[in-house]
Amino acid sequence: MRQQAIGQTGLTAGRLSYGAMRIAGTWNPAEVDSATREAGKKALIAAYEAGYTLFDHADIYCRSMCEDIHGELMRDIPSMRDEIIIATKCGIRFGGDPNPDSPHRYDFSKEHILASCDKSLGHLGIETIDIYQLHRPDLLMDPSEIAEAFDILHRAGKVRFFGVSNFLPSFVTALQSALTEDLVVNQVEIHLGRLDCFTDGTLDQCLALGMTPLAWSPLGGGWLGEGGTVPPGSPRHHLLALLDSMAVSYEVTRTEIALAFLLKHPSGIVPIVGSTRPEKIRQAVRATEIELSREDWYRLLVAARQAPLP
Repeated sequence: MRQQAIGQTGLTAGRLSYGAMRIAGTWNPAEVDSATREAGKKALIAAYEAGYTLFDHADIYCRSMCEDIHGELMRDIPSMRDEIIIATKCGIRFGGDPNPDSPHRYDFSKEHILASCDKSLGHLGIETIDIYQLHRPDLLMDPSEIAEAFDILHRAGKVRFFGVSNFLPSFVTALQSALTEDLVVNQVEIHLGRLDCFTDGTLDQCLALGMTPLAWSPLGGGWLGEGGTVPPGSPRHHLLALLDSMAVSYEVTRTEIALAFLLKHPSGIVPIVGSTRPEKIRQAVRATEIELSREDWYRLLVAARQAPLP
């Protein structure tokens, strides 16, 4: 059952989101066929039926093909649109766009933000994006120019809320100072192998401002999850052994313990599950039912740090 939403965004505490980055089965649009489209739709349906409320996209995921596949599914299941939150991102431009000699870069110009939003709306087949995020910090970003673009999109009804991705606190502060609306999310890499956000001010800022941290790659690309491995001799073997031991104690899987570690934090971290296997998508939801003890949380933290606390 879908839980009561936090605030107006519809983001829900203690829940998971679904990352649609892999639903095309490839990063090359030329390799997408009817079979890969159907497999992607099955993954999306599994997440929807399992109660995932936020679906995470970006315009660069298989060059918008992932947005396309989800758009097709929402036309097949019209009721889905009203029951989920659609998030997507812009700002990364590949080499060769728009000219052959154009470099890979980040672009938060008003023109690019507005054009990218219209394209994503078309691919998704929707009238409004629930949460629109800037993908990676553009070192040339002009907060006032971004604010103007956001205001145009909001007043036109094309975007409900705005957020960022991979932003350090200083970038968030600089951008927020120019906006009339609060940023609602910061999507960053957080997992037991990447603890920076716990100490660099990112999660502290989320707590202070009421932003929701979205955790991409919450299983470290898979090595933290059930069946994941690390190279022989890696100091991370101890962490995996501890995860396995806790999984036995809590009668769950290693994947669920690794996700429960993130869910424990008071900032309300929402892990983004990226598996395309329906059974794994459904299994991950069980992490929301685990209440790690404070002692076990710190045992995992120390093992992940590979050093005692000060």
